[in-house]
Amino acid sequence: MSSQPPAGATSTDATRRRPAVLTVPNLLSFSRLLGVPLFLWLLLGPHADALALLVLVISGITDWADGVLARRFDQMSRLGALLDPVADRLYILATLVGLVLRHIIPPELAVLIIGRDLVLVGTLPALRRRGLTGLPVHYLGKAATFNLLYAFPLLLLGSHEGTLGDVAKPIAWAFTLWGTGLYLWSAGLYLVQFRRVLAEPVVA
Repeated sequence: MSSQPPAGATSTDATRRRPAVLTVPNLLSFSRLLGVPLFLWLLLGPHADALALLVLVISGITDWADGVLARRFDQMSRLGALLDPVADRLYILATLVGLVLRHIIPPELAVLIIGRDLVLVGTLPALRRRGLTGLPVHYLGKAATFNLLYAFPLLLLGSHEGTLGDVAKPIAWAFTLWGTGLYLWSAGLYLVQFRRVLAEPVVA
């Protein structure tokens, strides 16, 4: 069988039909993933908090940039839709582990946030049996993630003595408590959606 495109089709048409993987937005998402172990090492190894904060800032910038570029240049992809939330969750997990080991936050807070994600991960097998890869992202979940990703660097900053630390600490805990509350609330909404999906008959 010939591998040539059908008559009338151009190489550009064939390229457009192939799913793009090595796009700029996806490469930015990959860079965010590579930054996770670097961030955790900086936090727990040399305690290079300034560099760890820089990694978080760069991660936040690339998180914003990959979404903007994907929409601007029509480079939205299933891989990008997968990588973005995975990178967010890994940064949250790495930061929670680091902050607990540095005695900046209580372990109970980390267990609460990580436990929420584990509960939602437990719904995936049932969703996949129904041909779904996941539930639609709720704006409350996005807001919760936004708050937590702002809270964690501020918590790290607030752990240091001085005026800057004194100012950052209450702001950090405000973001932390609000973000955790939204995180749990959004989980409740996802579970309601999940229950509705289970109530629908499985299509053979």
